[in-house]
Amino acid sequence: MKARPYSKWISRLFILSMTMLGLTGMFQMPLAKRYALTTVPGLAWTGDFFLVHKLHYLFAALLLFVVAVAAVNWLLEWHTRLTLTRLGVVRVTILAGILISGGLRVYRNLPGVTLHPDAVMTIEWVHLCLAMAMGVAALVALIRKGSAYAKWK
Repeated sequence: MKARPYSKWISRLFILSMTMLGLTGMFQMPLAKRYALTTVPGLAWTGDFFLVHKLHYLFAALLLFVVAVAAVNWLLEWHTRLTLTRLGVVRVTILAGILISGGLRVYRNLPGVTLHPDAVMTIEWVHLCLAMAMGVAALVALIRKGSAYAKWK
């Protein structure tokens, strides 16, 4: 049996960043206060929008690092010995959409940037729907016990 096609730390950092991005993304909506999560000892921070927003950016930076490492490794080495699985193609496509829509959300939040309200709403909904689609894709991968993005050629 061949070894893992890529390092475990890449997978673990990806899972950590995506999990925390999902949580901090939901906490930016008033879900933590609405469902009294902020009253649980040690979780009052979940209701602090600005802290949660900064954490979301921090984990987004971690995700960008992981994606950059994976992309560079793919271009330099992995593409000759690995191929993306069908589920891997779906997940990479969803991830690209999340990164693009997330970048648009960062741009929209810059001082002096004003976008049409329809554009803002479209960016928000696309980002949310893609995040939900990634969650569904991750669940499918877990259920099928085939969470690998890539396999040996």
